[in-house]
Amino acid sequence: MTHRLTYAVGDIHGRHDLLARLLDDIHRDAGTHRASARIIFLGDYIDRGPDSKTVLATLMAGPQRSGDEWICLTGNHEELMLRATTSATAAAHWLRQGGGETLTSFGGEIPEEVRAWCELLRVTFDDGARLFVHAGVRPGVPLPQQRREDLLWIRDLFLSSNDDHGRLIVHGHTPDFNGPTVRHNRINVDTGAFHTGVLTAAAFDGEHHRFIQVRAE
Repeated sequence: MTHRLTYAVGDIHGRHDLLARLLDDIHRDAGTHRASARIIFLGDYIDRGPDSKTVLATLMAGPQRSGDEWICLTGNHEELMLRATTSATAAAHWLRQGGGETLTSFGGEIPEEVRAWCELLRVTFDDGARLFVHAGVRPGVPLPQQRREDLLWIRDLFLSSNDDHGRLIVHGHTPDFNGPTVRHNRINVDTGAFHTGVLTAAAFDGEHHRFIQVRAE
Protein backbone atom coordinates (compact mmCIF):
# COMPACT_ATOMS: atom_id res chain seq x y z
CA MET A 1 0.00 0.00 0.00
CA THR A 2 1.39 3.39 -1.00
CA HIS A 3 -0.83 5.69 1.03
CA ARG A 4 -4.00 5.89 3.12
CA LEU A 5 -7.43 7.18 2.18
CA THR A 6 -9.94 8.37 4.77
CA TYR A 7 -13.64 7.58 4.47
CA ALA A 8 -16.42 9.04 6.64
CA VAL A 9 -19.66 7.05 6.75
CA GLY A 10 -22.96 8.76 7.51
CA ASP A 11 -25.77 7.63 9.80
CA ILE A 12 -26.57 3.94 9.23
CA HIS A 13 -29.65 3.57 11.47
CA GLY A 14 -30.01 -0.19 11.30
CA ARG A 15 -29.56 -0.53 7.53
CA HIS A 16 -27.02 -3.34 7.51
CA ASP A 17 -27.90 -4.14 3.90
CA LEU A 18 -26.58 -0.73 2.85
CA LEU A 19 -23.59 -0.85 5.19
CA ALA A 20 -22.40 -4.18 3.75
CA ARG A 21 -22.58 -2.85 0.19
CA LEU A 22 -20.92 0.44 1.11
CA LEU A 23 -18.02 -1.36 2.79
CA ASP A 24 -17.57 -3.47 -0.34
CA ASP A 25 -17.44 -0.30 -2.44
CA ILE A 26 -14.99 1.38 -0.07
CA HIS A 27 -12.71 -1.65 -0.15
CA ARG A 28 -12.80 -1.68 -3.96
CA ASP A 29 -12.13 2.05 -4.09
CA ALA A 30 -9.15 1.82 -1.74
CA GLY A 31 -7.84 -1.17 -3.67
CA THR A 32 -8.08 0.74 -6.94
CA HIS A 33 -5.93 3.48 -5.41
CA ARG A 34 -3.54 0.94 -3.88
CA ALA A 35 -4.33 2.47 -0.50
CA SER A 36 -5.21 1.35 2.98
CA ALA A 37 -8.47 2.72 4.34
CA ARG A 38 -9.18 4.64 7.50
CA ILE A 39 -12.96 4.38 7.86
CA ILE A 40 -14.60 6.74 10.33
CA PHE A 41 -18.18 5.91 11.26
CA LEU A 42 -20.02 9.02 12.43
CA GLY A 43 -22.49 7.44 14.86
CA ASP A 44 -26.20 6.58 14.86
CA TYR A 45 -25.70 2.94 14.02
CA ILE A 46 -28.97 1.88 15.64
CA ASP A 47 -32.72 2.63 15.71
CA ARG A 48 -35.35 3.11 13.00
CA GLY A 49 -33.94 0.59 10.51
CA PRO A 50 -34.54 -3.17 10.80
CA ASP A 51 -31.12 -4.63 11.63
CA SER A 52 -29.27 -2.68 14.31
CA LYS A 53 -27.99 -5.94 15.79
CA THR A 54 -26.02 -6.90 12.67
CA VAL A 55 -24.79 -3.33 12.13
CA LEU A 56 -23.28 -3.33 15.61
CA ALA A 57 -21.87 -6.85 15.21
CA THR A 58 -20.13 -5.74 12.01
CA LEU A 59 -18.65 -2.63 13.61
CA MET A 60 -17.61 -4.45 16.76
CA ALA A 61 -15.78 -7.08 14.67
CA GLY A 62 -13.56 -4.38 13.16
CA PRO A 63 -11.69 -4.03 9.85
CA GLN A 64 -12.08 -6.72 7.23
CA ARG A 65 -8.81 -5.94 5.41
CA SER A 66 -5.29 -6.05 6.79
CA GLY A 67 -3.85 -2.56 7.17
CA ASP A 68 -7.20 -0.80 7.46
CA GLU A 69 -8.29 1.20 10.50
CA TRP A 70 -11.85 1.68 11.74
CA ILE A 71 -12.79 4.53 14.07
CA CYS A 72 -16.32 4.37 15.48
CA LEU A 73 -17.75 7.59 16.93
CA THR A 74 -20.84 7.78 19.08
CA GLY A 75 -24.09 9.39 17.99
CA ASN A 76 -27.08 10.72 19.86
CA HIS A 77 -29.00 7.48 19.27
CA GLU A 78 -26.32 5.44 21.02
CA GLU A 79 -26.58 8.01 23.80
CA LEU A 80 -30.35 7.58 23.93
CA MET A 81 -30.01 3.80 24.20
CA LEU A 82 -27.57 4.10 27.10
CA ARG A 83 -29.73 6.69 28.86
CA ALA A 84 -32.74 4.39 28.52
CA THR A 85 -31.42 2.31 31.42
CA THR A 86 -31.54 5.29 33.79
CA SER A 87 -35.29 5.95 33.99
CA ALA A 88 -38.68 5.02 32.58
CA THR A 89 -38.90 8.48 31.00
CA ALA A 90 -35.58 8.03 29.19
CA ALA A 91 -36.61 4.55 28.05
CA ALA A 92 -39.90 5.85 26.66
CA HIS A 93 -38.08 8.64 24.83
CA TRP A 94 -35.68 6.16 23.23
CA LEU A 95 -38.54 3.96 22.09
CA ARG A 96 -40.24 6.96 20.45
CA GLN A 97 -37.00 7.68 18.55
CA GLY A 98 -36.73 4.23 16.99
CA GLY A 99 -35.49 2.18 19.91
CA GLY A 100 -38.29 -0.32 19.46
CA GLU A 101 -36.78 -1.49 16.17
CA THR A 102 -33.42 -1.94 17.87
CA LEU A 103 -34.91 -3.99 20.70
CA THR A 104 -36.75 -6.15 18.18
CA SER A 105 -33.55 -6.83 16.25
CA PHE A 106 -31.92 -8.04 19.48
CA GLY A 107 -34.89 -10.17 20.49
CA GLY A 108 -36.00 -7.79 23.23
CA GLU A 109 -32.82 -7.15 25.23
CA ILE A 110 -29.54 -5.36 24.47
CA PRO A 111 -26.57 -7.53 25.54
CA GLU A 112 -24.25 -6.06 28.15
CA GLU A 113 -21.22 -6.37 25.85
CA VAL A 114 -23.01 -4.21 23.28
CA ARG A 115 -23.80 -1.54 25.86
CA ALA A 116 -20.20 -1.65 27.09
CA TRP A 117 -18.87 -1.17 23.55
CA CYS A 118 -21.18 1.80 23.00
CA GLU A 119 -20.13 3.38 26.29
CA LEU A 120 -16.49 3.39 25.15
CA LEU A 121 -17.10 5.05 21.77
CA ARG A 122 -15.17 8.25 21.24
CA VAL A 123 -16.96 11.51 20.44
CA THR A 124 -14.60 13.10 17.89
CA PHE A 125 -11.62 12.34 15.69
CA ASP A 126 -9.25 15.07 14.51
CA ASP A 127 -6.88 14.32 11.62
CA GLY A 128 -5.29 17.76 11.66
CA ALA A 129 -7.32 19.10 8.74
CA ARG A 130 -10.80 17.82 9.60
CA LEU A 131 -12.80 17.19 12.77
CA PHE A 132 -15.10 14.20 12.45
CA VAL A 133 -18.09 14.33 14.79
CA HIS A 134 -21.68 13.16 14.86
CA ALA A 135 -23.70 16.39 14.97
CA GLY A 136 -21.39 19.40 14.74
CA VAL A 137 -19.81 22.04 16.96
CA ARG A 138 -20.98 25.18 18.73
CA PRO A 139 -19.72 28.21 16.77
CA GLY A 140 -17.33 30.46 18.65
CA VAL A 141 -16.27 27.79 21.14
CA PRO A 142 -12.70 26.45 20.76
CA LEU A 143 -12.72 22.82 19.67
CA PRO A 144 -11.06 21.51 22.87
CA GLN A 145 -13.83 23.20 24.90
CA GLN A 146 -16.82 21.83 23.01
CA ARG A 147 -19.54 20.24 25.15
CA ARG A 148 -20.48 16.61 24.56
CA GLU A 149 -24.15 17.61 24.34
CA ASP A 150 -23.43 19.92 21.39
CA LEU A 151 -21.14 17.44 19.64
CA LEU A 152 -23.95 14.85 19.67
CA TRP A 153 -27.09 16.98 19.34
CA ILE A 154 -26.50 20.46 17.87
CA ARG A 155 -28.34 21.44 14.71
CA ASP A 156 -29.51 24.92 13.63
CA LEU A 157 -26.87 27.08 15.30
CA PHE A 158 -24.11 24.99 13.71
CA LEU A 159 -25.77 24.35 10.35
CA SER A 160 -26.47 28.05 9.76
CA SER A 161 -23.01 29.22 10.82
CA ASN A 162 -20.49 30.58 8.32
CA ASP A 163 -17.71 30.61 10.93
CA ASP A 164 -14.34 29.05 10.32
CA HIS A 165 -14.24 26.43 13.07
CA GLY A 166 -10.50 25.80 12.75
CA ARG A 167 -11.14 22.49 11.01
CA LEU A 168 -13.44 21.32 8.25
CA ILE A 169 -16.24 19.68 10.24
CA VAL A 170 -17.36 16.32 8.82
CA HIS A 171 -20.66 15.27 10.37
CA GLY A 172 -23.98 13.50 10.10
CA HIS A 173 -27.03 13.75 12.41
CA THR A 174 -29.22 16.02 10.26
CA PRO A 175 -30.38 14.08 7.21
CA ASP A 176 -30.43 15.76 3.81
CA PHE A 177 -32.64 13.66 1.57
CA ASN A 178 -31.24 15.46 -1.50
CA GLY A 179 -27.68 14.24 -0.98
CA PRO A 180 -24.51 15.18 0.91
CA THR A 181 -24.07 18.83 1.84
CA VAL A 182 -20.82 20.66 1.15
CA ARG A 183 -20.08 24.07 2.66
CA HIS A 184 -16.78 25.90 3.09
CA ASN A 185 -16.72 24.93 6.78
CA ARG A 186 -18.52 21.57 6.90
CA ILE A 187 -19.55 18.43 5.01
CA ASN A 188 -22.69 16.52 5.96
CA VAL A 189 -22.83 12.88 4.84
CA ASP A 190 -26.15 11.92 6.46
CA THR A 191 -28.45 11.18 3.52
CA GLY A 192 -31.21 9.62 5.61
CA ALA A 193 -30.47 5.95 4.90
CA PHE A 194 -33.37 4.68 7.01
CA HIS A 195 -35.82 6.74 4.92
CA THR A 196 -34.21 7.21 1.50
CA GLY A 197 -32.36 3.92 1.18
CA VAL A 198 -29.19 5.90 0.36
CA LEU A 199 -26.06 5.54 2.50
CA THR A 200 -23.16 7.89 1.82
CA ALA A 201 -19.46 8.04 2.60
CA ALA A 202 -17.11 10.93 1.92
CA ALA A 203 -13.68 9.88 0.65
CA PHE A 204 -10.73 12.14 1.49
CA ASP A 205 -7.37 12.06 -0.24
CA GLY A 206 -5.31 14.96 1.05
CA GLU A 207 -7.37 18.12 0.58
CA HIS A 208 -9.64 16.54 -2.03
CA HIS A 209 -12.96 14.84 -1.36
CA ARG A 210 -15.55 12.88 -3.29
CA PHE A 211 -18.53 10.73 -2.36
CA ILE A 212 -19.37 7.04 -2.53
CA GLN A 213 -23.04 6.10 -2.30
CA VAL A 214 -25.10 2.94 -2.29
CA ARG A 215 -28.84 2.72 -2.86
CA ALA A 216 -31.38 0.15 -1.80
CA GLU A 217 -32.18 -2.33 -4.53
